[in-house]
Amino acid sequence: MRRRLALLSVLGGLLAGGAGAQDVAAGIAHFEAGRYAEAEAALRGAAGVDARGYLAAAVAKQKRYEEAESLATAVLKEAATEPRAVAALGEALVAQKKYDVAAERMSAALGARGDLAYAYYWRGQAYNNKKMADRMVADFESFLKLAPKAPEAPLVQQLLAALR
Repeated sequence: MRRRLALLSVLGGLLAGGAGAQDVAAGIAHFEAGRYAEAEAALRGAAGVDARGYLAAAVAKQKRYEEAESLATAVLKEAATEPRAVAALGEALVAQKKYDVAAERMSAALGARGDLAYAYYWRGQAYNNKKMADRMVADFESFLKLAPKAPEAPLVQQLLAALR
């Protein structure tokens, strides 16, 4: 029964002009390869919180922060801890210098789900910009524990080492 409902959902999205499963898979692959404009094009109109989370993240990576904030906020209303939407929102808020809001929204996400590495990363960035070194250090250490191989990890490690 679930499988039929999922199939009907995908078919409904295709009939309504939304992105199909192949477009979503291609969009995610583009995102993972760092091709954010291509990811956005493939994911635009896709249904589902995962696809829309990737869309928000792709838009954020293209430095369209107001749009990314709006997209991520919409996803998080449906799924408060969708990882890519949380990361996109954090990136967008920090880039727009909304540090208090970023810290608050990342804290809310972490309160619901404590394993969101990029919520720690972006809250740490907000704390760094607010000159709250003790909180920044704690968040960056949590980020490194959860995502030691993340692309940002070497820079975070250097920053922490410089503070010691």
